[in-house]
Amino acid sequence: MPSRVVSLRLREGQVERLQRLARQMGRTASETAAILVEEALRRGEFAFIEFRDSPVGRQAYVSGSSLAVWEVAMVARSYGGDVARVAEHLGWPAVKVQAALQYVAAYPQEIAAAVRDNDAGIERLGRMLPSLDIFTVPPP
Repeated sequence: MPSRVVSLRLREGQVERLQRLARQMGRTASETAAILVEEALRRGEFAFIEFRDSPVGRQAYVSGSSLAVWEVAMVARSYGGDVARVAEHLGWPAVKVQAALQYVAAYPQEIAAAVRDNDAGIERLGRMLPSLDIFTVPPP
């Protein structure tokens, strides 16, 4: 996707904080600023969505929960996309589930990649622990 250069004036303290975060993320200050702007725009567009660091990088999470959006998508898939049943399963208001699923619909490639990463992790774990039993519990 083509990009454009945008000039941005930051206070000295902000520059130092941005550079520190960029080092932590293994990116340039410019790349990090672009990521933060994109995340802020998405937070403004989607209710109940926030971004957090995770072991695999920054991810969209549902506010007030420990679940990444892709995890909600997996639960929703097991309930055939039934928002009411997912909300009951998670003990959430339906509006939170709807918000997560709207994000999923807007960024399907991002969510699909996170699910693939999760599945690959399970496969790696199985190779490291040959006696590991993985089972699926059907929804109630």
